[in-house]
Amino acid sequence: MSGLQIVNGLAGLLIVTSLLVVVARKPSQSAKFYALQSLVLVAVFVALGSATNAPQLYVWAAVAFVTKVVLVPVIMARSFGRLSDERLGSGERISPAVTVLLAAVVVLLCTLIISGVTLPAAAGIKPALAISLAHFFFGLACIVTQRNILKQVFGYCLMENGSHLTLALLAGSAPELVEIGITTDAVFAVVIMVILATQINRKLATLDADQLTTLKG
Repeated sequence: MSGLQIVNGLAGLLIVTSLLVVVARKPSQSAKFYALQSLVLVAVFVALGSATNAPQLYVWAAVAFVTKVVLVPVIMARSFGRLSDERLGSGERISPAVTVLLAAVVVLLCTLIISGVTLPAAAGIKPALAISLAHFFFGLACIVTQRNILKQVFGYCLMENGSHLTLALLAGSAPELVEIGITTDAVFAVVIMVILATQINRKLATLDADQLTTLKG
């Protein structure tokens, strides 16, 4: 099996882990599955760096491991474990079965779109590129289909991982500073969203996004 085939195979696992993140009953479980997904993303970076002779991607992998596999999941697990809304239940607008079907449709559409791409940089990695694009849209769908604010945070994280993978696939030779900037922004964004979710739960005693319909000045 060639290096790029390994990259494409590992990229496919990202959609599986995304489904686990979205359908998990508790945000603390989603945090664990997000850490698992980020570990797969790290493996993709390492495999891509080896296949394309891009040592910069090893630095990307190291930074992603520290921030996405360790730091962000720990922040979310510890913060979300203190928040609850028993009235909300699972907070799903659609069933897990429909979620799986939606993911399949998104992957199919993105595969059709990427099949028409003729960029030299995309040769050999079109399956992974389709997954990265689908990953972004699946994260967006998570935000739309989840009422639980905490699960919507994970939707943002899925979108960010999709964008991160796309950049690695098409611009793996970018300086390491780019990777540091991306992951730093992601960490700060998650921290800000955790703080907002904590304040909403403290002031309004809810995590249901549908209940946030009144603005008070």
